[in-house]
Amino acid sequence: MQVCIEVPDDLAVLLASTGHDLGRVALEALGVEAYRQRRLSAYQLRKLLGIGSRWEMDTFLKEHEVYDYTVEEFEKDWANLRELRAKRDADDPAA
Repeated sequence: MQVCIEVPDDLAVLLASTGHDLGRVALEALGVEAYRQRRLSAYQLRKLLGIGSRWEMDTFLKEHEVYDYTVEEFEKDWANLRELRAKRDADDPAA
């Protein structure tokens, strides 16, 4: 499917100020937002953008400040850390 949008020239210059093709910028923005809303999987976003590997995808997502670390995952990690510290302290009170 081909989608065309019309952008005033003065705004197009601002939107593509990084020197990238404005069409590519728009495609990436559309894909990133769909990924954030969980309408696309990482694989589907890779396919949409032509990104070759998972590692490149991770880099792309980090560059666009998209992190897949939920509050629930943080809470689980925090609980695990507290448990490990308690175990360490029980095994070695000097620690």
